[in-house]
Amino acid sequence: MLSVREITKEDIGSIASYWLGSDTDHMIGMGVELSKLPKREDWEQMLIKQINTPIEEKQSYALIWLLDGVAIGHCNINKIQFGEEAYMHLHLWDGVHRQKGMGVELVKMSIPYFFKNYQLKRLYCEPYALNEAPNRTLGKLGFKLLKEYITTPGFINFEQPVKRWVLEGGIGE
Repeated sequence: MLSVREITKEDIGSIASYWLGSDTDHMIGMGVELSKLPKREDWEQMLIKQINTPIEEKQSYALIWLLDGVAIGHCNINKIQFGEEAYMHLHLWDGVHRQKGMGVELVKMSIPYFFKNYQLKRLYCEPYALNEAPNRTLGKLGFKLLKEYITTPGFINFEQPVKRWVLEGGIGE
């Protein structure tokens, strides 16, 4: 059974381990510049700060994805403009869970949290254009493809082509 919940302090180690212990090919396939990854202590401090910051002031907000009560990934938003928009990121931690259709269901469960808790009008997602899985997922969920362009999408990324998707109003709106 799939479920979603907000991040807790107990999740910090798993998220840091995902970023610092994932297969090199997987990370590069997501557009990550390995030399830009923060140290474990820095990941942990960023996540603690996220958890402890009031919701209206958060720069990032994460949900944990669960399979039969066990954490298997996370979904987060950043570039949050409360009451307006945010940018979403999707991460299944272990390859055994990828390419099985779970991502679509987990993202579908996550979206209402983002729209409700942040009173969003729009939710963007900009996955690496060459990473087919998230791009397929977004299309299946009703996100509209706006454009493909070259950018460095985040502080841990290399310059890359990304596809900018948008969902307005939430699922089924």
